[in-house]
Amino acid sequence: MTGLNVRKQRILHAVVTDYIQTAEPVGSRTLSRHYQLDLSAATIRNEMADLEELGFLTQPHTSAGRIPTQQGYRFYVDTLMDTASLTQQEEKYLAKFFTQLQKMQEIDEIIKHTAKVLSSLTRYTSLVLGPQLRKSAFKQMRLIPIDGERALVVLITDTGYIKNKVIQLPKALNEKELNEIVAYLNKNLSGKTITSLTSAHLRKLRHDLYARIDILEQILNLLEESSAAGENRVFIGGASNILDQPEFRDMNKIKHLLTLFEQGERLVLMLDTNVDGLSIRIGTENNLAEMNECSLITASYYLHERPVGTIGVLGPTRMEYARVTTVIKEIAGRLNRLVELL
Repeated sequence: MTGLNVRKQRILHAVVTDYIQTAEPVGSRTLSRHYQLDLSAATIRNEMADLEELGFLTQPHTSAGRIPTQQGYRFYVDTLMDTASLTQQEEKYLAKFFTQLQKMQEIDEIIKHTAKVLSSLTRYTSLVLGPQLRKSAFKQMRLIPIDGERALVVLITDTGYIKNKVIQLPKALNEKELNEIVAYLNKNLSGKTITSLTSAHLRKLRHDLYARIDILEQILNLLEESSAAGENRVFIGGASNILDQPEFRDMNKIKHLLTLFEQGERLVLMLDTNVDGLSIRIGTENNLAEMNECSLITASYYLHERPVGTIGVLGPTRMEYARVTTVIKEIAGRLNRLVELL
């Protein structure tokens, strides 16, 4: 179906491998000297011309060698990519790092540090989407009286997300009634996600707490506000790493990309794809003009087998796909186990 026989696949694999390492167009002589293809330079040159005609390679300049196209990278990732392993030193480093993270209680701090270690190990830019409140389950609510007219509402989710807000209390409400309201809400909301709260659930809450509907509405407003605010928590690690890539020496290209880093809502849309597991998007597959020359590798992290957030690595299309994929899988797995402990 692809028109790629074994020989063409071996040559495409060699071209992609060499270009990832050098960022320089690859010629037939380079392949014949440095890769065990057992083919003459002339034969390799003819095969590369065929690969170009098929859309897997392109020639940036007439006298230059060839580089992979987006189609070439996609075939490489889907069919030809080798597996990579972490070094013993990297494994020890991650084990120590996540042991230290266990001491943290705030999910935002854990995610922030995860973004840093992800960018450090891959040498690219990392993007980590914090647990989305709409995908998090209600764990506990507390009402802490401040004075006779106000109380602090504290919302806690199973992903460790904490949100609080001061609400107004009716003067006739005593401490016993306040505790009864909290106990009722904790019982009826426990384990439910924001998205699972149907209109029937809300009708029941309003019916049962009819006498205290004013407090209920303030609490429901807090849930809505928290959901909206929680959607934009994207943590970026190693943003300057993108400047180290030869593809982004053009300041116009990097300017648009750095502007994208400041646009939380667009980053969320880019990361929150509802695709479980690992995803590799190359160039225009990202559906953002700023990302046409970038690849984004993402993986979901889970709580109780429910995807709650995303970790990702952003780099040029000339990315070390095998290595980055290995690092992301390892960190996502460790993050899954850590979030379960919160």
